[in-house]
Amino acid sequence: MNKEALEKIALSVRSLTIDAVQKANSGHPGLPMGCAEIGSLLYGEILKYFPEQPEWIDRDRFILSAGHGVMLLYSLLHLSGYDIPLEEIKNFRQLGSITPGHPEHGITPGVETTGGPLGQGISNAIGMAMAERILSAKFNTDKYKIIDHFTYALVSDGDLMEGVSAEAASLAGHHKLGKLIVLYDYNKITIEGNTDIAFTEDVLKRFEAYGWQTLSGDPYNLDNLLSNINKAKEEKNKPSIILLKTKIAKGSPNKEGSHEAHGAPLGEDEVKATKKNLGIPEDEMFYIAPEAISYFKEKKADLEKEYISWKDKFENWKKENPDLYNEWKIYTGEIKINLKEIDFEKYNIGDKLATRKASGSALNAIAKTAPNLIGGSADLAPSNNTNLKGMGDFQPDTPLGRNFHFGVREHGMGSIVNGIALHGGLIPFCATFLVFADYMRPPIRLASLMKLHVIYVFTHDSIYVGEDGPTHQPVEQIASLRAIPGLNVLRPADAEETQAAWLIAISNTNGSTALVLTRQNLEVFNKKDTNWQENIKKGAYIADESGNDPELIIIATGSEVNLALKVKEKLNNKNIRVVSMLSKDLFDAQDNNYKEKIIPKNKKRVVIEAGIKQGWEGIAGDNGIIISIDSFGESGPAAKVGEHFGFTVDNIINKIK
Repeated sequence: MNKEALEKIALSVRSLTIDAVQKANSGHPGLPMGCAEIGSLLYGEILKYFPEQPEWIDRDRFILSAGHGVMLLYSLLHLSGYDIPLEEIKNFRQLGSITPGHPEHGITPGVETTGGPLGQGISNAIGMAMAERILSAKFNTDKYKIIDHFTYALVSDGDLMEGVSAEAASLAGHHKLGKLIVLYDYNKITIEGNTDIAFTEDVLKRFEAYGWQTLSGDPYNLDNLLSNINKAKEEKNKPSIILLKTKIAKGSPNKEGSHEAHGAPLGEDEVKATKKNLGIPEDEMFYIAPEAISYFKEKKADLEKEYISWKDKFENWKKENPDLYNEWKIYTGEIKINLKEIDFEKYNIGDKLATRKASGSALNAIAKTAPNLIGGSADLAPSNNTNLKGMGDFQPDTPLGRNFHFGVREHGMGSIVNGIALHGGLIPFCATFLVFADYMRPPIRLASLMKLHVIYVFTHDSIYVGEDGPTHQPVEQIASLRAIPGLNVLRPADAEETQAAWLIAISNTNGSTALVLTRQNLEVFNKKDTNWQENIKKGAYIADESGNDPELIIIATGSEVNLALKVKEKLNNKNIRVVSMLSKDLFDAQDNNYKEKIIPKNKKRVVIEAGIKQGWEGIAGDNGIIISIDSFGESGPAAKVGEHFGFTVDNIINKIK
């Protein structure tokens, strides 16, 4: 270990951070300055990576969970040779730069996840470690280990205060994720001051109770730091957390150890004083020590050798294991899933079953064709119908089981599946009751932001939950999910539409999908549109109509389509069209010709959905009406609750008249 060079790398991290934050007049200099040695050791000695191949499947993952300290990551990525020019460091936090104020996946080479909302990064890291375990068990042989890497996360006090990290860490301990190493930046500072004002627990005892190996060390003693990381790597049956007593803004004469360095530039005078104190040339902006440059120049050659060695090993593995390689191509997306091969259950007109049940059947059919589809529920698999039959449970001793048991941990579940998706090679789904989508909204939002291929199964979708009452009856959740940019919310109207919805979800590889499903039985209905299976992909189609020139159009989703069809049947002397709108998002994205064909502008409209009306105003138009619920639900038998809120044929006909 070249300690002198590593110290110069740490000095360069501090230099780049000080100037980038000061130039932007915005940012968090404290963490990068306090953790500079940790970063220099990771990128200089520990991590397996190759900057010219940032998507290398067998690279070590480093997640900066404390995303506010992102200049630590940008500095190290620039120094170690990733395609982040110094000009981009100078453009920190500027519009259009690849160095935004928090780490953004897909924008900056070497950034593994979008970080910032505290607690998400460590939870993503846990998902990545799970994915590594699955893929290594699937593809490694006695002769070749082509998947064999560690996942590291740098976390702050704030990360460990957030409840999501507790949920995810508890599950990580259960799963004995020995290749997960968390470095705890224990600087005891948050925005309001010292953490003693609100956070006095013994974190290591908590993690010990979770089943983790707990270590502590000196972040500024490279030998001690290396020794602790090696101990963590040697522990095969427990994830490890290493508490490191750092000093926020280390090297700043007047702000070291102060919350003033957490979320604001040091200030011009303090920048000068800090540079003088650290031995950084005061008249040189964005100084990088020559020793840091030469070190990484030599290091790059070693990293390339390791990458080439892995490629050679992979080629030999491929030749000797052709069947495994064919499966590998499915997992990595080189071979697309043949949707036509899926053997879906056949339904007859008039069959009655809940869409959650139809979803379970469709999910199992798809899983037989898509071997990398994995997932589970937050302790609700029997109710969500998400059990993959005969495919085993993912547990410490059975890493190839495809059923995950997340326990009652919706928030952790959502963040973990994001990590699985980010790792690559697997398509994750997760499930709970729709009303509990609120518990996992942050990771749903982040999945949409990162365009991850994650599938959410939300059942018990309306007031028809019945006796469980308003706490379990979602009324605002569908509108709330539709408000998330990029999230495709699908609410199928019967078993056949549910199969179509799953096909859309599994094909939506550049985004996330939420399936919104019923508890109660719905009747499989005859579709007037003979091309409905194609048109439903556009979000809406004509479910039934009396003629080509309707005097009234009823637009409904999910269970309310059945209700709309009954209304049309009773008003048999009227020329009525019923439109089933599986997805407002998909329909809104269509060209005006298709939208006008399905819902002509000059026609009167009625929208029916057993939820709040928010978002339907544009579809209903100025002359339309929206039959919705704008209060919380009630406890009682489902049919009685529906009747109470006016979701009956007669009441809707009265409103139409």
